[in-house]
Amino acid sequence: MLVTSRNKEVTFALLDKYSIPYVKVGDYANNNIKKAINMFKIDAELYSVTSKFQPDILIGGVGNVYIAHVSWLLRRPSILFNDTEHGKLQDQLSYPFTTTICTPSCYTRDLGEKQVRYNGYHELAYLHPNRFTPDPAVLTELGLTEDDPFIIVRFVSWQASHDVGQHGIRDKVGLVKALEQYGRVLITSEGALPEELQPYQIRVSPEKLHDLLYYATLYVGEGGTTASECAVLGTHAIYVNTLPLGYIAEEDEKYHLVSDFSGRDCTDETVLAEARRLLQNPDLRKEGKQKATTLVQDKIDVTAFMVWFIEHYPESVDLMKSQPGIQQQFGYH
Repeated sequence: MLVTSRNKEVTFALLDKYSIPYVKVGDYANNNIKKAINMFKIDAELYSVTSKFQPDILIGGVGNVYIAHVSWLLRRPSILFNDTEHGKLQDQLSYPFTTTICTPSCYTRDLGEKQVRYNGYHELAYLHPNRFTPDPAVLTELGLTEDDPFIIVRFVSWQASHDVGQHGIRDKVGLVKALEQYGRVLITSEGALPEELQPYQIRVSPEKLHDLLYYATLYVGEGGTTASECAVLGTHAIYVNTLPLGYIAEEDEKYHLVSDFSGRDCTDETVLAEARRLLQNPDLRKEGKQKATTLVQDKIDVTAFMVWFIEHYPESVDLMKSQPGIQQQFGYH
């Protein structure tokens, strides 16, 4: 197996932490012009690496146009795992070149014959109870206990191609100050924070973030992935973003673990009102864990499914289309 990675945020740090060997193939670009230039550069670097390795199959995650392009050039099959409906430019650049696209069953777009739907979420590949056990040691690092109320706030960079014309939290300082009356506020941010908010920024190593999310009282943020991570961990989340996502909608409507503001009046005032409503519930944490138990029992262990799907590919595609219930062997036991 060969792992390749771009230098994006904490990716290298996590790969190093878990001693996973990898090959660097380019850097992350933060605007569309640089991304267009980088695409050809990364395609070339990835092609050079993979043509020497000669893989039987190539596998990529959300928006991985490079895997799609290189697999097509190498005449090898590829599988992309995608859960983001609004990444349409990336999809247009990748889908014609890939062989199979795996999406959650709640994904709202019909992608045709290449699509295989599985009964899970991307986040259940690494946060399913079979894969993840929370460690309270991170709380000690931050001077917290399991009984202390605290709120995690996340700001995204708003530099993706699909972010044009969209918005999240406008008055960051005002929101944080208002939330402080309910507990300690910890911020995780893709971009630089105003000086006034820098003391709130989380100073823990990235592999400990999910432990922190598990013990949090509430998450309020612009990132859909982090909101979904909270949901599967049993922490209520408020998704402050005008871009809709199928998995966020389901976690709101079916499991009541996410307050999805992509379909509501998304203003700082309405978000804060929802946060206050939730934080005034003394049993919020307990109820969140109960809801997450139902969610996990409904879904599959996505890692176990992925391993089976890849090991039995391409027969697994036909099996999933003719007998979709076969995936339930990876349900929670």
